[in-house]
Amino acid sequence: MTDAHPKQGPFQRIAWPVLTPRLLLRPATPDDFPRLYELRAMPEVTRWLTGQPASLAEYVERYGTPERLGTTLVVEAAETIVGDLFVSVETPYAQVEVRDRAEDTMAAIGWLVDPAYAGQGFATEAAAALLGICFDGFGVRRVVAGAFADNAASLRVMDKLGMRIEAREVRGSLHRDLGWVDKVEAAILVEEWRARRGD
Repeated sequence: MTDAHPKQGPFQRIAWPVLTPRLLLRPATPDDFPRLYELRAMPEVTRWLTGQPASLAEYVERYGTPERLGTTLVVEAAETIVGDLFVSVETPYAQVEVRDRAEDTMAAIGWLVDPAYAGQGFATEAAAALLGICFDGFGVRRVVAGAFADNAASLRVMDKLGMRIEAREVRGSLHRDLGWVDKVEAAILVEEWRARRGD
């Protein structure tokens, strides 16, 4: 039996593109694959990512699925792709009796920016807009992000967004070059985000 009213995907609830003072955010399309692969192939970018695709074909195989496309936003500045964002709407841990109330109330996010555009605040500007998409557009109550603890740039973005470090896993993550390293988990609640915005 199929649902006569299928659940709308998170991206379908947003009026795209989303504009910030300097950036345009939109869902990724297959036309973006060459540029997104180019970004993810840069050693200084891929150092902190969960995967290092060896070729465009491998990138498309790994990230070109409909499921993954449904979690990827492109970040443009002056009509040039300068980075991408990851966002996944999720259901947090909940007891069975109240699981329906927890469904789709959390989002996990991530970001990357071309090193040529680093130091200009693009990652913070894009991620701040993504928080707005998550809280106002998707209606989640909590947003989380994780990073290797040595990824100082991502930790700075978390701090600028008002996310608090909630956990530090001591040598809890395996890095391809560095071995077992620390990982941090950060989060912000909708009421904290609204207070920072002055709502």
